[in-house]
Amino acid sequence: MDSETALELVKQGATILLLDVPQYTLVGIDTQMFSVGPSFKGIKMIPPGPHFLYYSSSCRDGREFSPITGFFIDAGPSEVIVRRWDPTEERLVKVLEEEEERFGEAVRQLEFDRQLGPYNLGQYGEWKRISNHISSTTIKRLEPIGGDITVACEPGISQSTSKPAIEKVLDDQLKASKFATPVDSSQRRGCYYTEIPHVIKKRGVQGQELTYLNLDKTLLLENLLKKYFGGSEDLLLGELQFAFVVFLMGQSLEGFLQWKSLITLFLECTEAPFCTRSQLFTKFIKVIYHQLKFGLGRDRSNDTVGSSSTILDESWFTADSFLYRLCKDFFSLVLEAPVVDGDLLTWTRKLKELLENRLGWKFQNNIAADGISFDEDDEFAPVVVRMDDSELS
Repeated sequence: MDSETALELVKQGATILLLDVPQYTLVGIDTQMFSVGPSFKGIKMIPPGPHFLYYSSSCRDGREFSPITGFFIDAGPSEVIVRRWDPTEERLVKVLEEEEERFGEAVRQLEFDRQLGPYNLGQYGEWKRISNHISSTTIKRLEPIGGDITVACEPGISQSTSKPAIEKVLDDQLKASKFATPVDSSQRRGCYYTEIPHVIKKRGVQGQELTYLNLDKTLLLENLLKKYFGGSEDLLLGELQFAFVVFLMGQSLEGFLQWKSLITLFLECTEAPFCTRSQLFTKFIKVIYHQLKFGLGRDRSNDTVGSSSTILDESWFTADSFLYRLCKDFFSLVLEAPVVDGDLLTWTRKLKELLENRLGWKFQNNIAADGISFDEDDEFAPVVVRMDDSELS
C-alpha cells in the first residue's frame, strides 16, 4: 500500500507495545505468528475489537519453547496497549498507568514505528470468521484472574489418566518442555467457563422421561441459556469461540474440553434445531464450519509451536472420535427431517462436505424410514422451509 494509506491505518488502528521481549520468542496475534528479532517492539495497525495475543518464550538457541501463554484484549481505535517482559516470571506483565501513558504518546509520535510489525490485514477476515461472537462481555465473563491463559495453570487436567489423542498430544508437549514447572493452583486458575453437566439428573423425574431428557439435550440448552447467558444466544456462541481460540492458538486443554462439551450439548439436541432454536443452530453450524475449515486448512508441512495443524492432525482423522459420532447422528437428523429450516439445511450440508473432503470421513446418504434412498427433488424428500436469508451471508 502507499505510505499515506499505511500511515492512516497506523493512526486509526490499535498498537500493542511489547518491551524487552527476548529474541527468538514466538509472538502471535489472532491467526498470525511472529518470531522476535533484535528490533521487535510490538504490533501496529490492529483493527479495533477483540483479539487474542499469545507467546512462547525460548531458550537461548531458539530450539525449545515454553507452553504458550495468551490473553484477550478488546482494542479501541488508536489505543496503545503496553506490556513488558518480566525475566523472573518469564511472561508479559502490565506496566504502570503513567508508563502506559508515556509510551502511548511515544507510539502516537511514531517513535517506535520502525520496530513494530504490521498486523496482516489480509488475514483479518479469517480471524473475524472464528471470533465474530466474542465480545468484551465474553472476555470479562470467561478470562481467568490476571487474564493469562496457559495449560501450565490448569490444575488437575493434565493428571487425568484416560485421555483421547488430542489431550495426550498437548499433555506430552507440556511434560517434554524444560520450562514446565509445578503451579500453585490456589493462586492461579483457569478460565471461568460455564459448567455443562454430562448427565441430566432431575428430582422427581425417573425412568423413560429421564432417559428422554438425556437423549435430547434441548431442555438443558434452554436452561443454560436462561440461567447463565440471560437468554443471549450470541453470548453462548461467544463462549464456544473463546474456548476454540484458546485451545487452538493457546494449546489449552481446558479450552478443548469446554469446546468439546459445548459441541456435544448442541449436537445432542434433537428438538431445538427444528422447533425452538432453528436460527441458533444455523449460527452454531456456521461457527463450527469456520472453526474446522480454519483448523484443518493449515499447512501441515510447516508445523511450529502454535500451529493448529500439530493439534488437529492426529486426532481428527479417526472415525471413532467424538466429533465423528456426533456429526453422523446430527447429519442424519437434519438431512432426513420431514421439515427443516432452509438455512440450517444448507450449512449442515456444507459442514458435512467439509468433513468428508478434509478428513475423508464417510457419512450415510439420505435414507428414508423404509430404507429407500431419495434425491433432493424427490417428492418424499424433506420439506425445506426458508426462514431467514440473512443467515446465509
